[in-house]
Amino acid sequence: MDSPEPKQVQAETSSSAWSRLLKRCELESANEGRNSNADLDPIPVSKRTWRTHNFVMYWISDNFSPSGFRNAASLMEVGMSWRDSLLCITFAQLICAGVICLNGVFGSTYHVNFSIQSRASFGYYLSYLMIIMRMIVGIFWYGIQSYTGAECVRSILYALWPSFRNVSNTMAANANIDTQMMTAYVIYFVIILPVHFVSMKNLRYLFTIKAITTPIIGFAIMGWTVAKCNSSELWAQTSTLKGSALGWAFMSGMYANIGTWSTLAVNVPDFTRYAKSNGSAYITLFVLPATGCLVSFFGVVVAQGSRILYNEILWDPLLFIDRWTSKGGRAAAFFCAFFFLISQIGVNIAANSVSAANDLNCLFPKYINIRRGQIIVAFIGSWALTPWNILTGAPAFLSFMSGYSVWLGPLVGVLLSDFYFVHKKKYNVWEMYDKHGIYRYNKYGFNWRAFIAFFIGWVPLLPGFIPTVNDSVTVSAGVTHLYNLGYFYGVGAACLSYYVICRFWPAQETYVETAVYPDSDIVIDAVDEDGSEEYGREQIIADPNEKKSF
Repeated sequence: MDSPEPKQVQAETSSSAWSRLLKRCELESANEGRNSNADLDPIPVSKRTWRTHNFVMYWISDNFSPSGFRNAASLMEVGMSWRDSLLCITFAQLICAGVICLNGVFGSTYHVNFSIQSRASFGYYLSYLMIIMRMIVGIFWYGIQSYTGAECVRSILYALWPSFRNVSNTMAANANIDTQMMTAYVIYFVIILPVHFVSMKNLRYLFTIKAITTPIIGFAIMGWTVAKCNSSELWAQTSTLKGSALGWAFMSGMYANIGTWSTLAVNVPDFTRYAKSNGSAYITLFVLPATGCLVSFFGVVVAQGSRILYNEILWDPLLFIDRWTSKGGRAAAFFCAFFFLISQIGVNIAANSVSAANDLNCLFPKYINIRRGQIIVAFIGSWALTPWNILTGAPAFLSFMSGYSVWLGPLVGVLLSDFYFVHKKKYNVWEMYDKHGIYRYNKYGFNWRAFIAFFIGWVPLLPGFIPTVNDSVTVSAGVTHLYNLGYFYGVGAACLSYYVICRFWPAQETYVETAVYPDSDIVIDAVDEDGSEEYGREQIIADPNEKKSF
């Protein structure tokens, strides 16, 4: 009998090696029957540890960051007064708080994340398109926020070693980053990497620390600025815009600030699914706008104070504290930058890392859980995307990403319409894990009703969006104004059109008489790595006497 050819043997060996590697990477909690794992399953009762005060701390920590300081100050640069800027921020935060709160109820009710939630509305396979779209946004912003975190580290190094300001640049001229910033960037990455290993139920402690320390820093910076400046000058700035120009600048600023929260409006179930009680998520309605207005007020004071003290508007608080070069000033700058660093780590973990990791978890549940997903996101976002090149050389791409609410608005509109108006908050949570279940909608796993509503929500906004990434394209003022109203239109149009379509062409197979929650007659057959229970492979779904295996 002839022996195998060398190439055939080599191919079989390589295939065998790859198979062994994949086998070693498989998660112990992976459940092939329902294509899930412990992190993708509904959250068991023992892990629902987030109480109302934890959500209060979470939203305080998300708002109190260097980015929060910049919001109102950036609006002042386009000609709005500090009063108009604060009012604009407050309205934007109120709107975001309403949408986030409404969508968060799904997570605190069914204790699953956005990735699973989207299946009930879009269909089992169409949901993957929505998941990938949000994942890309999350990874991108992880890199951008990492660069801001590195700026915090650089300010710390400036405060500790003044000679660091004079370090010569050894990077290439076209690198778009100097030696100082690259050093700070590497240090930031080393600091944040271990934080990705903190479990979701324990992240609330990070948010608590951040929520206590960062407001103290904000008040300290504001107090110092007020003490150094003439109060009459500090509040003298007025708007340079009048009439309709001011009105549309106000709408544009509000739309831009809503855009920064539109991702969390979609993926807020990633966090509210850890809620101990369903009412905990409602605190968002009060905390988010209150803290957003306060931190924006700090930013206004810093921007106005820098104009008086340094003859230029420093809308970034890190640039402001870098001017403190005396011995006492450097000590104050160190503590401010240090707590800003903690703040930035919390923002990057909460808003970007966990969200994108949940998406990867859903795409590859056999091999990726939240922890592994966060590590992948960290390396891709921080190094593969090279955010310093994006920030320096691609303003059009940044404008494109800033306008991603064009798509995320209609997405959340469909989710809200399906939850509140179409299915009236009645789902069978276990059917969301069954690729042949009722939320498949058809043999293609494609809910055409959601697709049409999503399409209606973003297509009319596209003409107004294009000029933001291509200066050579001009459109009428009406088109631009519609784009500035884009989030209202996107959410509203998608929500209404989805409801109307489902009213006339309902997917009857997806309606259930009684909601089936994850706690309905659970069979526990395993424990995860920290000793908490996992849901079993066999769940009782509707009839207590009828079992369905996944």
